[in-house]
Amino acid sequence: MTMTVVRKNESLDDALRRFKRGVSKDGTLQEYRKREFYIKPSVNVS
Repeated sequence: MTMTVVRKNESLDDALRRFKRGVSKDGTLQEYRKREFYIKPSVNVS
C-alpha cells in the first residue's frame, strides 16, 4: 500500500506525481486490474 505525505511547500502536482510513481512501483494498479473481474476456474482452464 502506497502512502504519500505532502511535504511542506510541496505542490499538490508534485505529491500526486510521487503517489503515482509509488503505485506504479508497488504494482497496486496492475493487481487491481487483474482482480477487477472474477473469472470462474472452470472457464480459466489452460
